[in-house]
Amino acid sequence: MRGAGNPLQLIIDKAGKLYKGKVWALRNFSLELRPGVLGLLGPNGAGKTTLMNIVATITRATEGTVTWNGADLTREPDAVRAVLGYLPQDFGVYPNLNAVEFLEYFAAVKGLDASSARRRIDELLQLVNLADVRKRPLGGYSGGMRQRIGIAQALLNDPQLLIVDEPTAGLDPEERVRFRNLLSDLSGDRIVILSTHIVSDVEATATEIALISGGTLVAHAPPEDLLRAAEGRVWEWVIPSAELGAAKQRYQISGAVRRADGVHVRLLAECAPAGAVPVAATLEDAYLHCLSTHRAQRAEANAR
Repeated sequence: MRGAGNPLQLIIDKAGKLYKGKVWALRNFSLELRPGVLGLLGPNGAGKTTLMNIVATITRATEGTVTWNGADLTREPDAVRAVLGYLPQDFGVYPNLNAVEFLEYFAAVKGLDASSARRRIDELLQLVNLADVRKRPLGGYSGGMRQRIGIAQALLNDPQLLIVDEPTAGLDPEERVRFRNLLSDLSGDRIVILSTHIVSDVEATATEIALISGGTLVAHAPPEDLLRAAEGRVWEWVIPSAELGAAKQRYQISGAVRRADGVHVRLLAECAPAGAVPVAATLEDAYLHCLSTHRAQRAEANAR
């Protein structure tokens, strides 16, 4: 058992992953995490899943190291496997098993004794709102219900490190809020890595955010720091519908709403176009600002 003076620590140091075809999915990636929720944001193909698979010891890094409380996971993968909960994006179920049978199977795989497993399964089925359908075969579950049983599976061993990849996919708005609250409640004494493309999920739960693009770390900071970086660069501009196409070519548009007086465009720019007014930055604005700045810097470096 860890003491108050020995907090959990996950250190990723210059990790890289080279796949066949000489494609680097991850390169020179460094991150240090302590208890809390890390929101992992990035475009499709940015390297998020590769990073999580390395941390979960599903795949090995080509270069660099990952350590869990000082243990090098390349040499000692069991150091984290015993305390890991993982919900991958493509989570499959056994359709002929019911929820209890499915969770009993995973509890046995994770080494829980039968009596502890029964108590834990009862708690988790209540937590993910599946107690009433506990005996229904999983083949008859909706996509959202299957996602909830996947969340329960990841929490069976009360993990110290919880990794969830697109966990709210398929959940309705009420279920999504329920899961966000659950993640927030879990984050006090464990490390949670939440990978998603839904910025509002990160906004509601993350204590820190890591932005990843092209396999490299773009930013790692509390949400407030990222929001401050985008302040003074977000504008609302009302234009005629006929001018929207030209505006999209000239500016980075993050949203557009058609109203009676024209199209209300939300855009990111260093200087406001004539008639635009400043508005407070959202986390989505901050995300787009960081990515565009990173791409511009990389293009400038490549042009040298």
